[in-house]
Amino acid sequence: MSDNPQRNSSTQSDHTPSPVGGGGWGGGTLVLRELRRLATQPIYIFCMVVAPLFCYYFFTSLMKEGLPESLPMGLVDEDHSTTTRNLARNLDAFQMSDIVHEYANVTEARKAIQKGDIYGFYLIPQGTTKQAQLQRVPTVSFYTNYSYLVAGSLLYRDMRMMSELASGAATRTVLYAKGATEGQAMAYLQPIVIDMHATNNPWLNYSIYLSNIIIPGMLGIFIFMTTVYSLGSELKFGTADDLMHQANDSIIAALGTKLLPQTLIFLLMGSIYVLLLYGYLHFPCNCGIPRMWSVMALFVLACQGLGVFMFTMLPTLRMGLSFASLWGVISFSISGMSFPVMAMHPILQGLSYLFPLRLYYLLYVNCALDGYPLINALPFVTGMVCFMMLPIPFLGRLKKVMKTYAYEP
Repeated sequence: MSDNPQRNSSTQSDHTPSPVGGGGWGGGTLVLRELRRLATQPIYIFCMVVAPLFCYYFFTSLMKEGLPESLPMGLVDEDHSTTTRNLARNLDAFQMSDIVHEYANVTEARKAIQKGDIYGFYLIPQGTTKQAQLQRVPTVSFYTNYSYLVAGSLLYRDMRMMSELASGAATRTVLYAKGATEGQAMAYLQPIVIDMHATNNPWLNYSIYLSNIIIPGMLGIFIFMTTVYSLGSELKFGTADDLMHQANDSIIAALGTKLLPQTLIFLLMGSIYVLLLYGYLHFPCNCGIPRMWSVMALFVLACQGLGVFMFTMLPTLRMGLSFASLWGVISFSISGMSFPVMAMHPILQGLSYLFPLRLYYLLYVNCALDGYPLINALPFVTGMVCFMMLPIPFLGRLKKVMKTYAYEP
């Protein structure tokens, strides 16, 4: 049996077709028909309004502090000297680190990491202070749980910085004892002064780093699935004949009027997102809100075009929704926000441009972060337009699907 069985085009649907007078197509009637479906089926309200708004609130509030603070860590101090106690106090004073417990030995600290009580611990071996005074290069160790990448990285940074500061303080003390001036000591300790400037996100705010891509990515998934579901449900509930009849057998009219209300709602959701991030939360936006709204509009239309293409190629509701969700989830990994695309396999680098989220990410960097005009990223804009126009060459197949394909559970 075929995966897409055909139905008799003369079969009556569950809904009586509305008459269309004068040989034309009832554009207003079709729009009202779609609005009625959106208003009476909770799945549309959830996917188009409730879920996007929840994601906006969830991700922006989850990381509202920018960076996690007071991450729990442990201390194993086997030296128990005044110097090591000062070292521990200075480490605990760091914004990211919070020494919640001092363990008697490495075994206890390791078990605490395995239980998830702490993200890492700092080990000061016995005799550290004495070896430092005798210039015998003592060794301190620190352990972090990189199963939690963010927490492990932040604790590693703090513990390494504290170790370097302690090493510098010990060396400075020795230099002072040998008669070196402060200037001579500092010239020895730091012969080259580093002047670092973090551009675009100088606060190292994880919300700015993640929300700008995660939230549009979630919106893209909702657009994919809503588009596929709205077309597939016409076959599932036997209303495709009614849709084509009211559109006077014009697939362009049927598709346009069906997707128009969804487009307007998703554009509204995209506008709320842009105003929330760049107007209310004041995320970096060096191009102005109108240009970022244009980028978001391109993204919404591109996702809808790709969603129509997905259903056209896989005209069963089950397969279409599965493929739409899979494509949307893969977008997060291949967009380049978490792992640079240039470091991926060459084949994956080329395939990354098959995902609207990748193009959105490049346009976001070009406009919001770098402040360049859209013309500077014309290839990416062209890619978005190509996604929008993708269903056009396959409208004949889509019309055949809507008129002849039977729903298969």
